[in-house]
Amino acid sequence: MPQEHREQQERGEQQDTAPESAVGVGVFGIGLEAYWAQFPGLRERLEGWQAHVEQRLGALGARVVSAGLVDTAPRARAAAAILGDPGLDLLVCYVGTYATSSQVLPAVQFAAKPVVILNLQPAAALDYAHCDTAEWLAHCCACCVPEIANAFARARVRFNVVTGMLFDDAIAWGEIADWVAAARAARALRRARIGYLGHPYPGMLDMYTDFTEVSARLGTHLEILEMDDLHRAVARVGEPEVAAKQAEIRARFTLARSDGPGADPIARPIPPETMAWTARVACALDRLVAEHDLQGLTYYYRGLDGNENERLWSALIVGNTLLTARGVPAAGEADLKTCLAMLLCDRLGAGGSFTEFYAMDFRESFVLMGHDGPGHIAIAAEPPVLRGLGVYHGKRGAGVAVEFRVRIGPVSILGLTQTEAGLKLVLAEGEAIPGPTLAIGNTNSRLRFALPPREFLTRWCEQAPTHHVALAIGHQRARVEKLARILGLDLAVV
Repeated sequence: MPQEHREQQERGEQQDTAPESAVGVGVFGIGLEAYWAQFPGLRERLEGWQAHVEQRLGALGARVVSAGLVDTAPRARAAAAILGDPGLDLLVCYVGTYATSSQVLPAVQFAAKPVVILNLQPAAALDYAHCDTAEWLAHCCACCVPEIANAFARARVRFNVVTGMLFDDAIAWGEIADWVAAARAARALRRARIGYLGHPYPGMLDMYTDFTEVSARLGTHLEILEMDDLHRAVARVGEPEVAAKQAEIRARFTLARSDGPGADPIARPIPPETMAWTARVACALDRLVAEHDLQGLTYYYRGLDGNENERLWSALIVGNTLLTARGVPAAGEADLKTCLAMLLCDRLGAGGSFTEFYAMDFRESFVLMGHDGPGHIAIAAEPPVLRGLGVYHGKRGAGVAVEFRVRIGPVSILGLTQTEAGLKLVLAEGEAIPGPTLAIGNTNSRLRFALPPREFLTRWCEQAPTHHVALAIGHQRARVEKLARILGLDLAVV
């Protein structure tokens, strides 16, 4: 599974994590019943083009539910019974020809789902010299789209419009693919069970999150876990599991030398007993995720004076890194909001690594970003490194840490924050650039944004973000904008 997920991430594909990935799309076409008797064959042409739309949506991974061609107000109400299916995540209105808005609105107004209006013309242009009325009506989808938009807006129906050509239009169909991907990510968030283990890092006020708002606004279930749950999982791990997990760890990571050139004074060798304990805890995390049916995990616990809680907490990084690479994002310091942002990035097929701002480089105009916690090694530039640390800076305990940088090329950072107005997404696009990074047992990458570091950090902070973000590969603005529309969240782009 981990290697398969890595390959999918490299191809920009989404991990197939049924049932959450089976995004449901309800489709209905529209036309005017009066036209059918006046222009024989017109309805059949439009139904054929609608079938093409439905086939293309299915090819994008959607589970398509068709309400057929709606051409009267009564048929719109009949379609509403189909489109109100709670298993649907997105509604698509294919505009075949002119239809009055009164026969469109009833189909969607009580479904409480976002609607994408497809204003897709079958041809690039009319054959003006030979085009008769029937042929014009087969191409006049643009006529009623403004009317429908006005009716939807006044009825408080969330709608969006894709305009282009039905055939051979990579731009329009790319936008439609983005809508399907965004709906899939939103579906995953609404159906996710996120484990919350421990408590926030004390004093980090931006980490404190209103659990009820998360459930109410996003539909996400929060499963509150105790350290006792993890202790019990550790006790149930058998020796064959530990041996298999050690083999997986050695296959996925390179072990760093603790005495190499420029070695950090806090670096330590990784003795066999530490590796075995790390593997055992990783197995326990697998059990915890399976037992509680978790799609994500956020965690932090201090422990005290080397007690069992401190020893257990200190061994979580590697196991949570492996979980993140499999599509179960894990966020340290109990940052629930960033865990959710990581989940969204992962379900967009873009990774989503736990990250914060490290330093600014004013000479080469980039920002160094990383974290000492779990990273999404499926989007790493090179095989990740395991480094022993004698102390986790600013935290209790010692153990094994993960070091890597994200692959070179386009990247995005996505933050989910909570302000006085509620939850909000914050996004920036940039590039991961080559060059030296820190060998301190942390993830860290050199990221260059459109704005220079001085201006970028100021603009970013003006959006009242948390100090963590999800680091994703690729430029994700187009999809995140659609995702924000579906979720009903404000989005700030820096």
